[in-house]
Amino acid sequence: MKEFDVIVVGAGHAGCEAGLASARLGHNTIIFATNLDTVAFCACNPSIGGTAKGQIVREIDALGGQMAVNADKSILQMRMLNRGKGPAVYSPRAQVDKFLYHSTMKQTLETTPNLTLRQAEVVSLQKDKTRFVVNTSVDVKYQAKAVVLACGVYLNSRTIVGKCIEESGPNGFKSAKKLTDSLVKLGFEPLRFKTGTPARVLASSIDFSKMEKQDGESSTSHFSYMNKGVPAQKRSCYLTYTTEETKQIVLNNLDKAPMYSGEIVGVGPRYCPSLETKIERFSDKERHQLFLEPEGECTQEFYVQGASTSLPADVQEEMYHSIVGLENVQIMRDAYAIEYDCFDATLLKNTLESKKIAGLFLAGQINGTSGYEEAAAQGLVAGINAAKYIENKQPLVLTRQDSYIGVLIDDITTKKSTEPYRMMTSRAEHRLVLRQDNADLRLTQIGRDVGLVSDERYNLYLEKVEQIKKASDCLKQILPPKAVQETFELAGETLPKSGISVKDCLKRTNINIQLLQKKLGLFEGFASDVLEQVEINTKYEGYIAKQQALIDDAEKMENKKLPLDLDYEKVSGLRLEARQKLNYFKPASLGQASRISGVSPADIQILIVWLAQHKNND
Repeated sequence: MKEFDVIVVGAGHAGCEAGLASARLGHNTIIFATNLDTVAFCACNPSIGGTAKGQIVREIDALGGQMAVNADKSILQMRMLNRGKGPAVYSPRAQVDKFLYHSTMKQTLETTPNLTLRQAEVVSLQKDKTRFVVNTSVDVKYQAKAVVLACGVYLNSRTIVGKCIEESGPNGFKSAKKLTDSLVKLGFEPLRFKTGTPARVLASSIDFSKMEKQDGESSTSHFSYMNKGVPAQKRSCYLTYTTEETKQIVLNNLDKAPMYSGEIVGVGPRYCPSLETKIERFSDKERHQLFLEPEGECTQEFYVQGASTSLPADVQEEMYHSIVGLENVQIMRDAYAIEYDCFDATLLKNTLESKKIAGLFLAGQINGTSGYEEAAAQGLVAGINAAKYIENKQPLVLTRQDSYIGVLIDDITTKKSTEPYRMMTSRAEHRLVLRQDNADLRLTQIGRDVGLVSDERYNLYLEKVEQIKKASDCLKQILPPKAVQETFELAGETLPKSGISVKDCLKRTNINIQLLQKKLGLFEGFASDVLEQVEINTKYEGYIAKQQALIDDAEKMENKKLPLDLDYEKVSGLRLEARQKLNYFKPASLGQASRISGVSPADIQILIVWLAQHKNND
């Protein structure tokens, strides 16, 4: 029997981060993939980041993870979403070469010390008192002190195109048929979720002249804080629309759609519905927006973002040909839906460790989430905590107050998911503080303390902190009215009657740091990312202060720990529903308890009193 410290089952975005984290922390780790071609495979859209997801990618990077670094090596174009709104919701998004993303991540795994990459299907998982034993489909057993399950959408997966059903994972890859049974024997109860993907079409058969060209931005920096400058624009995307004909084709064939015929039983994502669902649900809309996205530099395949479907292949052909610019398009790969097994993440601690089985961690879509970024974030946390478990050290717990990753993990471990979970900026109540631009300032020290942040990265972080301090000192300078007259007139701002500080200048709506640099020669010699922090902190100072006060209050609740073995039936005064919910979820703190559906503010007050009495008894 082969021995390792950590076994990671699955080599998708979660499995890669988990394996790299535990190996980089010095533990002998093996990652299993049903097929090595699935390593970091972008099974759906060829992009990384997006609304809220871009924040997560930069947080992964700040903690010492790999996704941002790998994405930067694969960028086809880069954009910052939500420019028309405030910096609280700015979100970087990159089109990536999906084949290059896969190959560079695979190479990273292959060259990382302490890490073994193995093609094999894991068919069973058992645990004795101190060790896990996994068996593969070729009857070779491996044992380890900790296991991370990052199985993605492969457990009992099946792909569906009309009435044509294949027992397979995405892109025709082999599904994992036996591991679910093993997990059920360990006390896990599977859920059945569904997702889907659109057709891939041939670029030379697309009439791009009928579409709106979408290029990358020349002002959006790389994902990783280790990379400076702006990535090159290599490929363009294109915006197009469905037509009235598209709508009629779909409506006329709804009875053939597996979602409506009952062939699909899994629950799909609310915020990424199939085209037939969108047309049926929003029947008053004349058209739906679609994006044509390149899959890579060395391929003619384009991804039709927004046109996911599981309709029969002949109906798909008719439907895609009704879309503007796709009248003569050649479909290279049919769209399909995919059903798979996943598990209730409320059975996990906020470390992603199972509440039932010590040393067993679950990460990614096996937890009922959707998206590459959400998966990678969970994988990083699970990999770190698997290492911490082996070392018998305090685990890493990210909170709603310090990161989007903390929001994600708190949400899935305290709220039962009835559909695939997707991160959105609206889920983060402190999003003005949890911005994409300051993830390094929030999390690099945490990553350093964990042991994943290199000296090079840490020195860059310390230098940035020092530069922000020096640039902020410039805000104290008082400028006479005459010196700022031209600047204020140019910006359409009322000229002050007396001297004004640089800080008060910057607080004016129409004045930014670039204008002060150009007209007054201020802030010379500072990097753009340093000035970005100074400007945001100045313009939003009052709002940030209010949010920080709320964060401080929330942290007090998070710091009031609840015993994980507490029997809430014995806490007098709690309502029946609260007792049942608290005994099921076993929250780690008052803050976590307060976010459980069915636990009221009155119940929380009773727990506060109980904690005070318990402390006195101690």
